[in-house]
Amino acid sequence: MGNIIELNNVSFAALNQVIVRNFTHQFEEGKTTALVGPSGSGKSTVLKLCAGLLIPVSGEVSFRGKNIAVMNRHENLTFRKEAAMVFQDSALWANQSLYECLDLPLRIHYPKMNSHDREHRIQSVLREVGYKRDLSIRPSQLSMGEQKLIAFARATICWPKLLFLDEWTESLDDSAAHRLINLVKLHKKANNTVILVSHDFRIVKNIADYVLMILGGQFFLKFSSQQIREDEELSQYVERGIAS
Repeated sequence: MGNIIELNNVSFAALNQVIVRNFTHQFEEGKTTALVGPSGSGKSTVLKLCAGLLIPVSGEVSFRGKNIAVMNRHENLTFRKEAAMVFQDSALWANQSLYECLDLPLRIHYPKMNSHDREHRIQSVLREVGYKRDLSIRPSQLSMGEQKLIAFARATICWPKLLFLDEWTESLDDSAAHRLINLVKLHKKANNTVILVSHDFRIVKNIADYVLMILGGQFFLKFSSQQIREDEELSQYVERGIAS
């Protein structure tokens, strides 16, 4: 199917500190790739660069061969409609109700969708993630786990083909985490592309087609899930790297 996201010699710095350095990698469309490595290795930064949420200080990040940094408005809207992210801290809009947080993406990307159809879609994604509380409240009134459910619902509400997931099961109980993991598996089954960050080796081992290890903000090693399953020593090495 080709590559959907490509990073070509990408570097990123903040507060005079280089976080990602000379990073080159191609993410295959229809596959799930886990970004792993010790805390502070640059995983989340690489994920946000892939999502076009950070602009590299050098190098290029491309979506379907188009440099994200120079996309025009139409190209950027197309990218945002097809790609969505679940942030580690959920990043819900604090000054809007939960309903408004879910309704806005539909208004932007499906402007001809009527209120009845938007309501139907909102209720559909809420059933999928298992959220049953009032939608008129604001994110601050939710637990961190509940915020993650709404964040996942918001990310998937426009039927994205590309999902970016940053520790998306953190703060969830086992039942809720299992539900979201199964939803990601459905995206895999539909040949959607998933790029994820997780410290949970069980998730990495059971979901990812490829595992990309990042050390010191640089590409270090890449493994297939088959290699990890078949090589116990490699499996332990990756698990130690995630946990550190």
